[in-house]
Amino acid sequence: MGDHLNVENPDFVTQDLQDTAAQQQRAGAYALLANLLSRPPTANVLTQIGLFTSGQDTSDDFGLALASLGLAVQAARAEDIEDEFHVLFIGMGRGELMPYGSWYQTGFLMEKPLSLLRDDLQRLGYARDESDCEPEDNAATLCEVMAVLITEQHSFSTQVDFFNAHLAPWLGRFFEDLQASETAVFYKTVGRLGAAFLNLEQQYLSLPA
Repeated sequence: MGDHLNVENPDFVTQDLQDTAAQQQRAGAYALLANLLSRPPTANVLTQIGLFTSGQDTSDDFGLALASLGLAVQAARAEDIEDEFHVLFIGMGRGELMPYGSWYQTGFLMEKPLSLLRDDLQRLGYARDESDCEPEDNAATLCEVMAVLITEQHSFSTQVDFFNAHLAPWLGRFFEDLQASETAVFYKTVGRLGAAFLNLEQQYLSLPA
């Protein structure tokens, strides 16, 4: 995934799949979360996020979360954010948090939720990168898949089914845990952003087709 982020304050809850701008906003939000959860943000990403402090509609939780993310970037050093990422998600053997669907749903890694996800990814035509040892049921990959489903214009029902099967059962709890972490500083704002966006997505994907 590149470092270019296209995120505005989304107003897509009453929109349909034919609204290109609304769908770009959804995909941009997922891509931003995927980027921040997959690796420490690059200098270019941090610069773009810093711009979120201006021009945001802060009348809703998502706009406030974007602005807070921008302020957090401006108040932090890049090396501190990188250290925080490693403590939270990598650690010595394992990180403080385990951002995997199998872990949240069963208490173990590499369990049935991962197998079901792999079946669905295969049906959608997405092949596993064999050079990547990270299980596919991690939060970053799932957000990236949702971004791809949107940009490739998969049907509304396909997006609903994937979201309900693989994100809705646990991702909200992960974002809550991220916000509650005593280690997190910058990543608390990432958790807040994820929770706010997930709430919007649940509303959007609950609309009649």
